[in-house]
Amino acid sequence: MAQLVKLQDYISRYQIDLARYPTQFVRLKKSQWERVKRQWELGEEISEWQHADSDSEKDSFEEKERFSLFKKIFAGRQKEDNEDVEQVEITNELVSDEESIPEEETTLTFEPKIVYAPQSIHELKRMFIDQFFHFQMKWASSTLREKSYVDPRFMRDPLLRNLLQKLPDNYLLFYYPILQIRKAPIELDVVLMSPTECICITVLEAENQAVYVGGSERFWIKKVGTKDSKVLNPIINLNRMESVLTQLFKQDEINMPIRKVILTRNGYFDYPGSPYGIQFVDHRNYGEWMEHLKKVSSPMKHMQIRAAQTILNNVQTTSFNRDIWKQASQPAED
Repeated sequence: MAQLVKLQDYISRYQIDLARYPTQFVRLKKSQWERVKRQWELGEEISEWQHADSDSEKDSFEEKERFSLFKKIFAGRQKEDNEDVEQVEITNELVSDEESIPEEETTLTFEPKIVYAPQSIHELKRMFIDQFFHFQMKWASSTLREKSYVDPRFMRDPLLRNLLQKLPDNYLLFYYPILQIRKAPIELDVVLMSPTECICITVLEAENQAVYVGGSERFWIKKVGTKDSKVLNPIINLNRMESVLTQLFKQDEINMPIRKVILTRNGYFDYPGSPYGIQFVDHRNYGEWMEHLKKVSSPMKHMQIRAAQTILNNVQTTSFNRDIWKQASQPAED
């Protein structure tokens, strides 16, 4: 699963320690999957699943995530060895198994409700990934001391879910982050950081089967059936994103190539010619494009972390303190 580093202006634990949390996320996901898979293979009935605790570390910049998984999983399922789920979903380990990651106390819990029994390891994997997506949203919008309100629409966002669930762990995702540039807020679109490049993505997704007729003008034509309407030329926003990131990278001496993509998963592009440096991804080639991204097997690189940190150094954050929220939530004393 790709790692959601920043979601709009929500607080992000990656802002605290970008060197630690990518690794901790991968190890947490891997350990939980191995535990769920082992119990399922042994045919044990699981009434509650809880992440193993460690009281050895209380460092406030580290966080131990405890959560229960898969209530009422049916026992006695036949063991299946024909699919290695770790290789499918848990890839690009960032550290060796010998390395120890200290953990800490947290208020974050995760208790998904599973109401049917997985009949195969493929179903088990699908259940695990879907439930872990909800945990990942909490992981990406809270720290030990702070948290942000997450708009429910992000929980239902099919593109966000698809990018996170389909891409491997070595991708860092900024989803419509809000930056502060010269004291002015600037909202970018989707920024996907691979080990070797920074991909800026502008998304056009409205009606199914829409055809976007592009050109050099300020507006494009969107055709849906017999109806035509105007949409702002997405290249304008895409070039703005590139300009902002290029400036930030240059200031911090980041050598990271930037690639530009215009994306529609449910529509089509009709663009005469091909503008330089821009890739069009629509319903016809979206699957191929994703497969190409998934094949990037390189581990996370130092320049990738530096580039992501440069963006995080300029983000806007809106959050509240957990202690203040707890005090406000308590009933007033007479």
